[in-house]
Amino acid sequence: MITNLLVANRGEIARRVFRTCRALGIATTAVHSDPDADAPHVREADAAVRLPGAAPADTYLRADLIVRAALEAGADAVHPGYGFLSENAEFAQAVLDAGLVWVGPPPAAIAVMGSKTAAKRLMAAAGVPVLGALEAPTEADLPVLVKAAAGGGGRGMRVVRTLAELPDQLAAARAEAAKAFGSDEVFCERYLPTGRHVEVQLLADAHGTVWAVGDRDCSLQRRHQKVIEEAPAPGLPEAVRAGLHAAAVSAARAIGYTGAGTAEFLLAEDGRFHFLEMNTRLQVEHPVTEAVSGLDLVALQLAVAEGEPLPGPVPPPSTGWAIEARLYAEDPAKDWQPATGTLHRLELDGPHQEFTGRGVRLDCGVAAGQEITPHYDAMLAKVIAWAPNRAAAARLLADALVRARIHGPATNRELLVRALRHPAFLAARLHTGFLTEHADDLAAPDGGDPARTARAALAAALADAAARRRTGPHGALPPGWRNLPSQPQLKRYRAEDGTEREVRYRLTRDGLRADGHPGTELVDATPEQVVLREGAVRRGYRVARHGDRVFVDGPDGATALTALPRFPDPAARTDPGALLAPMPGTVVRTAAAVGDTVTAGQPLLFLEAMKMEHRVTAPADGVLVELRATPGQQVELGTLLAVVQTPA
Repeated sequence: MITNLLVANRGEIARRVFRTCRALGIATTAVHSDPDADAPHVREADAAVRLPGAAPADTYLRADLIVRAALEAGADAVHPGYGFLSENAEFAQAVLDAGLVWVGPPPAAIAVMGSKTAAKRLMAAAGVPVLGALEAPTEADLPVLVKAAAGGGGRGMRVVRTLAELPDQLAAARAEAAKAFGSDEVFCERYLPTGRHVEVQLLADAHGTVWAVGDRDCSLQRRHQKVIEEAPAPGLPEAVRAGLHAAAVSAARAIGYTGAGTAEFLLAEDGRFHFLEMNTRLQVEHPVTEAVSGLDLVALQLAVAEGEPLPGPVPPPSTGWAIEARLYAEDPAKDWQPATGTLHRLELDGPHQEFTGRGVRLDCGVAAGQEITPHYDAMLAKVIAWAPNRAAAARLLADALVRARIHGPATNRELLVRALRHPAFLAARLHTGFLTEHADDLAAPDGGDPARTARAALAAALADAAARRRTGPHGALPPGWRNLPSQPQLKRYRAEDGTEREVRYRLTRDGLRADGHPGTELVDATPEQVVLREGAVRRGYRVARHGDRVFVDGPDGATALTALPRFPDPAARTDPGALLAPMPGTVVRTAAAVGDTVTAGQPLLFLEAMKMEHRVTAPADGVLVELRATPGQQVELGTLLAVVQTPA
């Protein structure tokens, strides 16, 4: 029996495993890097062990330190979570060699599936359809996908559309793969731009039982990383669904698999499917399977690790529909640029399920006041909704996201809502290029509604006035409060898309007079809430201010603003040719040299932040006259990286 479990991970997956442990009466041990010293997963564990350092290579990827931590804390088992060392056969073996229980598949099964190329050969021999690797791609094979053989999560992956760019993309993929997974092995396969990413959840015990616990569609992706997942996969003919399940079970049996795992497939438009890889661990998207099956997958992982059989020859039937949205700290409108800074608030508005219950569930790895750093993945939380049918689940999830109070770095919340409400999504016209195909609809400035931003700015200005005056009860603006007509109030804000909003208003005996808001009446204003009436429509806005950042949550959505000085500071202007770091990160490599003639949009260097590489491009045509960035350099937001001199 497991009595004390160490989770060799961080964030929401560590918290997720701890929840099941508490329900089962199992003590918990956390590990943490220095930036995570006060993270929620550390505070919630019964014991925690420090892994000195900040970089994953020095902390969560150090198998020796984690095994030592388990022994020092008195843990008798290790759960790897996902990512980091979760699919590292040597780590699994080290855990077993230390006399600890490994909550995962046998090291041999991890090893054989650890290389995508070797796994495909094995699956082909077992009769599972595969998308073969291309030894020497030709024009007829284009486009192709370059993939890292030893890992996933979008790292070491490149879409190549011309043979001329193949050598550079192979080199870039190898470099990224080596840094992320310790292996620079990459391969090419055909790229199906309209293919669907469908996967099957597996559970197997040591007594010969293998469950296919339903399927999921994970086609909505950005940079080959999943954004929205759902169970079951919609629109599959029953013959295709049965074939996927049978192929997944065959894959598990072929390698003597035990524990939880996922077989991933690429589904072509003609209904044929091809094995992509097997993830020998729990998946990020496992909650949607839990919601439709009613199972606690972590509890079953622990039971299998203790030698228990699965509770029956077949899994329980699935009911209803579940959809999960991954909330990332990033800006889709700026090429998915990651965002860092203080997270002031992240909470759902209204009741929600904390665990495997149905309705709305929040799996969150962060807490209010926490600093979002560039060291780790950009995912803040997952929001999951279950309903009796797909349309109801999509509606429930979109509404939960709209009503959530998320105050801090920029997120992809708006894109998630718009995707869930998009006609193509509701019609289940899904493929891995969905977000690119509908980018204009999904990443529209102002959330597609400039009037919403304008109303939010007015609410922010009135809340600020209430906070400054505080002359009425609880800081309310007193009835009849007014300025001289010749001196209107002026406030300036910058919206998330970079545009500036200027608010001019007066509060007179006759009510509110605001430029651009004819007919708008102020009903009430406190520092935290503003109520406006436009014609017959009354709307309430909740306002929160943190420094110069203002977050306005209204019935039509949330808006983040930055309060600006009343008059711009001429000294704050930047040379138009200056290239500033758009995020904190590490310079991976440079792609140009001083003296080069460059064109607008040409990559000049690459930054690594939140486990992904990001291009930093020339702001205009010209000559690169200064390059201050060097590989390995740590830079902060706004650091001057380069200067491009444009023609006079």
